[in-house]
Amino acid sequence: MALPIKYSFKNVTVRWRSTVATIVGVGLTILVYVGLQMMAAAIEASGGNTGDPRNLLIVRRGADSESSSQVTREDFATFQYAEEIARDAAGKALISADTLVVVYLPRNGGEKAAGGANVIFRGISPNGPALRPQVKLTTGRMFEGGKREMIVSQKLAARFDNMTVGSTVKIGVRELKVVGQFDAGGSAFDSEAWLDADEARALFSRDNYCSVLIRPTDEAAGKKLTERLEGDKRLAIRVVSEVKYYAEQTKTAGPIRFAANWLAGAMSIGAVLAAMNTMYASVGARTREIGTLRVLGFRRRTVVTAILIEGAFLASIGGLFGCGLAFFLNGHRAGTFNFQTFGETVFELKLTPDIVVQALVFSAVVGVIGSLLPALRAARMPVIAALKEA
Repeated sequence: MALPIKYSFKNVTVRWRSTVATIVGVGLTILVYVGLQMMAAAIEASGGNTGDPRNLLIVRRGADSESSSQVTREDFATFQYAEEIARDAAGKALISADTLVVVYLPRNGGEKAAGGANVIFRGISPNGPALRPQVKLTTGRMFEGGKREMIVSQKLAARFDNMTVGSTVKIGVRELKVVGQFDAGGSAFDSEAWLDADEARALFSRDNYCSVLIRPTDEAAGKKLTERLEGDKRLAIRVVSEVKYYAEQTKTAGPIRFAANWLAGAMSIGAVLAAMNTMYASVGARTREIGTLRVLGFRRRTVVTAILIEGAFLASIGGLFGCGLAFFLNGHRAGTFNFQTFGETVFELKLTPDIVVQALVFSAVVGVIGSLLPALRAARMPVIAALKEA
């Protein structure tokens, strides 16, 4: 068995032109597959990395996102002073009534040159930042209520116009001054701009809040408060763990992962045909050599196995080539439309070991499938006829 395999590997270097063509074809397929998988994984990581396990999020019952939820000020008044809610050092309740608004803004370079996208503006209460410890102010200062000020994430500022500290964002005839930038640690908050909740309601003519974030004193208090609020038929609200809520919001990654698999499947047909064409040409060019192996006593299944290994080896090199190209995407910041919030989700692409393993397995499978028919043809070739081939 060692001789046929050694012979197949030697053939890879001897017929290097067809080898390079196969490697490049498979590599480009893997590049597309890996790029889309990186995008889906980054969006999932963004949602999975958001929230504090101690916090509870209150939204309207039946709403699948904060942007489609409404919590009235009357409802908010019924529980904002609940004894189950923890207090900070100053004795103020750790609660934030939030207002979400989606605003269309031009990207860096201007709308005519680079287009624009929807940006999420989140109005938060004074204790909103304390409830989100993963968000760190990096430049400037925190906004002040009543002054039409805002802070934006660094990643968002890198993609949109007029978001540096000191700049002014124009929203119709209204203006908001950027007084600070923050880093949200790769969480969903990296896709947001923050301002005072009541200022947001007044600025965008919103009567109600979209959600309320609270931190109970302990787990037992959280369960008690949840049961009371969800059991009150007047409120019609749902209480969910903040971590769980944002994990559910990663549905945006589903279509992208589906697209990755669909495109990879479609492109793999071309890669399989390319591998098959290469292997057919390779088998046809060494008919007498394969016949010689049979005369030396090697069985058909040994010849088939050797050619399948050769095809898998070629495709695996192509997979490594594709992953190598994808490495240059690592750390690249990008954004995509979020179907839950209707805003842009900003994320950072990362090439993880899991994605590399998936890509290499996928490429090896492409190689095996592409080599199967040529291998069977070589194995079924009559020995005498093979030896007579020129």
